Amino acid sequence: MEILNPAGWPRPKGYSNGVAARGRVVCVSGMVGWDAQGQFHTDDFVGQCRQALENIVAVLREAGAEPGDIVRMTWYVLDKREYLDAGAALGAAYRDVIGRHYPAMSAVQVSALMEDRARVEIEATAVIPD
Repeated sequence: MEILNPAGWPRPKGYSNGVAARGRVVCVSGMVGWDAQGQFHTDDFVGQCRQALENIVAVLREAGAEPGDIVRMTWYVLDKREYLDAGAALGAAYRDVIGRHYPAMSAVQVSALMEDRARVEIEATAVIPD
């Protein structure tokens, strides 16, 4: 995997500008903050983010992948301000689950998610090296 951050560009915080990789592609559907039985245990934004990330890791394991194989993530959030204000706590939860691996990422504020109780939905793409 090659992290793509062009020379002279400021280093992004918490993500990479791009990633190049070869291998088996694993696409993970949007994960929300519920457990394996589809139950929410919190309405807290950071708590739901942590659970969604744990759900992504569980799906990756099914393919023999790990968090370091993630090349792209897309975060769909209901409230941009809630996401931005979560700062340090969200970063800590991310590092606890994913580690210090920062793939290419996008974050998008949306008007609603399919699950009414969800505060966030996260998609991931991973590439298992050949």
